[in-house]
Amino acid sequence: MSAAVQVTRRELTAAELRRAAGRSRDAKAARRMLAIALVLEGVDRQTAAETCGMDRQTLRDWVHRYNAEGLAGLSNHRGGAQPRRLSPAQMAEFASWVEAGPDPAPVPVGDGVVRWRRQDLGRRIAERFGVEVHERTVGKYLAALGYRRLSVRPRHPKTDPEAQEGFKKGFPDAVAAALPEAARGKPLEIWFQDEARVGQQGTLTRIWAKRGTRPRAPRDTRFQWAYIFGAVCPDRGVAAGLVMPFADTPAMNAHLAEIAGAVAPGTHAVLVLDGAGWHGGGGLVVPDNISLLVLPPYSPELNPVENVWQYLRANWLAISVFDDYDAIVDACCDAWNRFATQPAVIASIASREWAKVNP
Repeated sequence: MSAAVQVTRRELTAAELRRAAGRSRDAKAARRMLAIALVLEGVDRQTAAETCGMDRQTLRDWVHRYNAEGLAGLSNHRGGAQPRRLSPAQMAEFASWVEAGPDPAPVPVGDGVVRWRRQDLGRRIAERFGVEVHERTVGKYLAALGYRRLSVRPRHPKTDPEAQEGFKKGFPDAVAAALPEAARGKPLEIWFQDEARVGQQGTLTRIWAKRGTRPRAPRDTRFQWAYIFGAVCPDRGVAAGLVMPFADTPAMNAHLAEIAGAVAPGTHAVLVLDGAGWHGGGGLVVPDNISLLVLPPYSPELNPVENVWQYLRANWLAISVFDDYDAIVDACCDAWNRFATQPAVIASIASREWAKVNP
């Protein structure tokens, strides 16, 4: 029979070991401290081990570690982290590849893909730096650089980034220029407006499913639809919407009247919108408490209502089959009304720092 293990290290009493266990953020090490404290208090080894969730042999091993190393010996020894195989300069170059995207030309002229996969990045790392890394390692590099797999937004080929930046930087001046003389000096509200078509063909969205599967969802093939005219004021967290059968000037006039009723009394609203044909022209009737400010051409990314449509579709309007036009209208009204009752969500989705004009 082996001799009973003895705690030979005596710089800490049982009470001090208990206090150290209470301060420790390592739950496993804390249990080991409590077990040794029980031994120092004269509790038999079997009881001390079972009380702290271990067997007698495990307790014996931890007592030996404690005798040799003190409290430090009660924590699991972890090997040092493996050094990253790419230098900081190589990681910076790797990040530039991710930002620039792949060359879709066939290998070996290009990368042969339209979006990066980890295996493609791993191949380029091997070709450029002579370092072979596993796909999981490539994923860790991407995570370390702050990259995640995200859904892309559409961009019109005629988009002018310089015009968009100029619009954002000059937004306060553009708002001031849009105001009529009667509105100068009044409190201002910034509103954003847009339309979305919702129809029987519907849209699909992401759902939870088992890895490796291709989940299926219903999608209609008929062609009835309605239009949601939506506007939001992120500073106040309010929204004004209508569901209309057509996107035309009469529908826009009705929506402008709806927005005018939602503007705070004594306040003037600047309504930011795109250059659709029904947003201007001789038949448009703009209420006295609203001024229009048109976005640069092909710039939907500057209109936060585009993100509102994404939110509505992802939560209430996707993966649905609508029997007829009335069903579409009911679904659109329900989705918009649910959205409009959440001021915090409106502010979160639609707020833009560049669109602040009030101090």
